[in-house]
Amino acid sequence: MCMKRKTTFFTSLSLFGFSMTIAILTGQQAPSEAPAGFDTPTLQTANAGSQSISNGISEPAGDSFARDQQVFEAREDSRLGLGPVFNATSCSECHQNPVTGGASQITEIRVGHTDDNGNFVNPAVPINGGTISGRSVINDRAICPDVQEHVPESENIRTLRAVLNTLGDGFIEAIDDNTLIGIANNQPNLSGGEINGEAIQVPILEAPGQTRIGRFGWKDQHGSLLSFTADAYLNEMGVTSRLKPSDTTTICKITADPEDAPDELGMANIDHFAQFIRGTKVPPRDTALAARPEAQAGQTIFENIGCNICHVESITTAPAGTMLDGGTFLVPDALGNKVIHPFSDFLLHDIGTGDGIVQAAPQDTAAKLRTTPLWGLRMKARFMHDLTSLTLERAIARHAGEARHVAKQFRGLTASDKSALIAFLKSL
Repeated sequence: MCMKRKTTFFTSLSLFGFSMTIAILTGQQAPSEAPAGFDTPTLQTANAGSQSISNGISEPAGDSFARDQQVFEAREDSRLGLGPVFNATSCSECHQNPVTGGASQITEIRVGHTDDNGNFVNPAVPINGGTISGRSVINDRAICPDVQEHVPESENIRTLRAVLNTLGDGFIEAIDDNTLIGIANNQPNLSGGEINGEAIQVPILEAPGQTRIGRFGWKDQHGSLLSFTADAYLNEMGVTSRLKPSDTTTICKITADPEDAPDELGMANIDHFAQFIRGTKVPPRDTALAARPEAQAGQTIFENIGCNICHVESITTAPAGTMLDGGTFLVPDALGNKVIHPFSDFLLHDIGTGDGIVQAAPQDTAAKLRTTPLWGLRMKARFMHDLTSLTLERAIARHAGEARHVAKQFRGLTASDKSALIAFLKSL
């Protein structure tokens, strides 16, 4: 089984080289590596000048990468639409490790229950004078005591969700749907039928009636960055926008919906959020660690035992000029035809750690979560979707379900081989 996986990996490399040759012979531009770097340090003051460096993306007329970052870091208050219930006062309050746009140690609460048919149902959360319903998130904070949420006793499905990294997500958005579908279709062949990632179609909020393969969020609930940012703006900060125009409650509310109004450039905050994320570089590897013999041996072990079937090492984005997101987003030169190394397939899998929550149908996704991208892994002190695994060894040990055979092979490794695999992971 290991040899089959190893052979398939090298076949994939051969096919990549073959596609490079075809590109050269046909006059097409060969794929190039996406720029990498933790290059978005937090702005000290709004007018101090930015030390950040983008991936080279072209900005809308009058806009700049520094301005996009400034909006991403700007704190909201109730006069600007914060709340009534919320988790954070800015995007960067959660997305900040090691730089603006990264992940963090923060978790959010998700709850629900199942009906008589076993289908997931969102909670109805009682507050003073009303109810908040239609979503699984429970906000930790509120702008007044009357709207503070608490987990109802009726909701026996309860989980924590880690804040995700957004650095490099513009490249993820630029992956063609067929690429992800192809990965999913090939996984049973690579794993003896054990692994079968699920690609789900989700609505594109900015293109009503259009769908796309989901890739953002723990449940792949969004397929575009604009949809993702609008949803987060409402659920994490309580700010409404043109794509999410209604607040969760009107109790204690002092602003009119939608609260996210366009600026003098015609861009709302959600547009700046998406533009900032699209302009970030991918998380870089620690090249010094990666060059060590132990880490290189660990990468071979990672491939041989089948970790890379889900944690896919290399993906090429769609060509520049490709129209995505229901016809609303044209892949720019900075994101198109780029090779990225996310160590993820961005598909949903049941590895025995499913949190029971359904955010985008079908109901079978309750037991599934998106494959965690491993790029930037070395910047984390806690692991898995709930951040309850405090070592990489423990995180690997939690893998079951579709990953049970891979986890079994990990348990069968010698101590030195386990150490090498961990050394490789710590280089990411």
